[in-house]
Amino acid sequence: MKILVLGAGRMGHGAAFDLIYNSPEIEAVTIADSDFAKAETVAAQINHPKLQAKQTDVSDYAAVARLMRGHDTAISCVNYWYNLELSKAAIETGTNFCDLGGNNYIVDAQLALDAAAKKANINIIPDCGLAPGMVSLLAMHGANRFDEIEEIHIRVGGLPQNPKPPLDYQLVFSVEGLINEYVETARVVRDGVIAEVDSMTELETLAFDNFPALEAFQTSGGTSTLPETFHGKIKELDYKTIRYAGHCEKIKAMIDLGLCSSDDVEVENIKIKPRQILSELLQKNLPSDEPDYVLIRLEFVGTKDGTRKRLRYDIVDEFDRKTNLSAMMRTTAFPASIIAQMMAKGEVSARGATPQELAIDAEKFVAELARRNIVIVES
Repeated sequence: MKILVLGAGRMGHGAAFDLIYNSPEIEAVTIADSDFAKAETVAAQINHPKLQAKQTDVSDYAAVARLMRGHDTAISCVNYWYNLELSKAAIETGTNFCDLGGNNYIVDAQLALDAAAKKANINIIPDCGLAPGMVSLLAMHGANRFDEIEEIHIRVGGLPQNPKPPLDYQLVFSVEGLINEYVETARVVRDGVIAEVDSMTELETLAFDNFPALEAFQTSGGTSTLPETFHGKIKELDYKTIRYAGHCEKIKAMIDLGLCSSDDVEVENIKIKPRQILSELLQKNLPSDEPDYVLIRLEFVGTKDGTRKRLRYDIVDEFDRKTNLSAMMRTTAFPASIIAQMMAKGEVSARGATPQELAIDAEKFVAELARRNIVIVES
């Protein structure tokens, strides 16, 4: 198998690491970035003869298409707005494709390429990171344990091990993706009907052993295609982001003040987009590479053998000091790597552009997570 990783940020690094060190069937991995020095740095840190660095600007369609040729699968670890054109390049070159997703509208456009992907005899599977991503397959895995499923509630968060004010948060993935999650609407299923609710609403408290007070609130993107997949089969489905207590109120105040707006504001005859300023300030003032945790909780309600039952999946992952990989890198990049390899090996149920929960064997996926010491605790 020859795999292409587009983007040499944290998640590209994590995907390349998994392909090299957790995947014995890999023949070669290419990591590409518009900044060749970044790609070279990742290649040097991973330090393996199967890994090579390339310079490629993902906004250059022709250049990306040339690079994709000769690879079995491409993994996009770049910002979500590139993923539609990258999917089209994958179809043109006959390359399987997955990405870390994060935007419902882009994903809808990618899935609309289903007929073209089938004709090209490839798989396009968007939203393959953590959430959206891994949690979709965990949701399917848990739902399969029931004869009838009534409710699925998903809670996920990346948290610093040593939280610092003012937000008790650190940047562990794209700041643009983070802001998107906070400002766009969330897809849910309520009383059997697909609906949209505002992000930063429906605040709740929750507890994990050995953690201080936590909260969870609605955010965009986490359910991905699950509302459509389970439509007509489930009464309640939702996704909320976990943070240390107090985070939601502070972010909501910024949103209410317009700091996440993409509309121009004129200041001393200069037009400025508040969202761009906030993005720069978050990157400047929040930590980004300190030890972290990822907390995952899925709760299921349904019937089995005529009895109503509840099931909970908990995962607590943390910064790996041996590999120097963050919990967010492990739980976001590793799932994308696993799916990329499944596509390359022909282990996906059908060709085309398909949601992962309909295309990927959830049992095999969970077994691959466990092999990487990402373990579900059931109760």
